[in-house]
Amino acid sequence: MSNYQTIELPTPMDDIFKALKDPTRRKILQLLKDGDMTAGEIAQAFSISKPSISHHLDLLKRADLITVERRGQFLHHKLNTTVVEDLLAWVIDLKDTPSTTAQKAPGHDE
Repeated sequence: MSNYQTIELPTPMDDIFKALKDPTRRKILQLLKDGDMTAGEIAQAFSISKPSISHHLDLLKRADLITVERRGQFLHHKLNTTVVEDLLAWVIDLKDTPSTTAQKAPGHDE
């Protein structure tokens, strides 16, 4: 029996890592760390088309890394720190789990 706990993330890991693998999306997250922004405000920081920015924002929303709130006629994008904290906890758990306590796969004796 294992002595460590498995941390489950609320969002599928594949969605999170797909969103994080692109430098544009990582820069968007960096921008949102300083506060909420509209898509237009985010687009001003890049030299790519607004539809491309919308695509990046959609992938970040699907990964639950950002949330969107309507304020009047504008949509404000905000960093979802809960998912970021869950992801960090998962990474720290990987680091703190000694490989010697991990269960051996059946049929693999060392």
